[in-house]
Amino acid sequence: MSRTPQQIFESYVHAGPLTQNADALAENFTPDGVIELPLMPGDAALPKRMVGREEIRGAMAAYYERQTKDQRAPNLEKSGFVLHVTADPDVFIAEIDTVFDGGGSEDGNGDGEDVTVSLVQIFRVRDGKIARLRDYFAPEVIS
Repeated sequence: MSRTPQQIFESYVHAGPLTQNADALAENFTPDGVIELPLMPGDAALPKRMVGREEIRGAMAAYYERQTKDQRAPNLEKSGFVLHVTADPDVFIAEIDTVFDGGGSEDGNGDGEDVTVSLVQIFRVRDGKIARLRDYFAPEVIS
């Protein structure tokens, strides 16, 4: 039984952005899966393109290791997403608004304003796994 777009998306988000588990994230992809980050600058911490489960695993593990411990986590109650199915049963689109709490100005962790990062991800799946993910977001907003 193949997984639904909802199951694929939730598994991807849980493994990656929520728990930062590079092994689990990579297992969401086909062995020849591809992640493309078209808006990522050339000198960024993540490459613009990762090809193959093992390259995805290695690049994401290195990226997660570089993340600071005091980096703000997304507020899941304020964040949201909408999945759009397409005429092609192997393609779906995720429209995402991730909200990061602003933190209080008294503790030096922010100006008190929430920050919303909006992005679009296009998933192409094969046999219940992600074959290609195009992730369109503005990396400077969350760095």
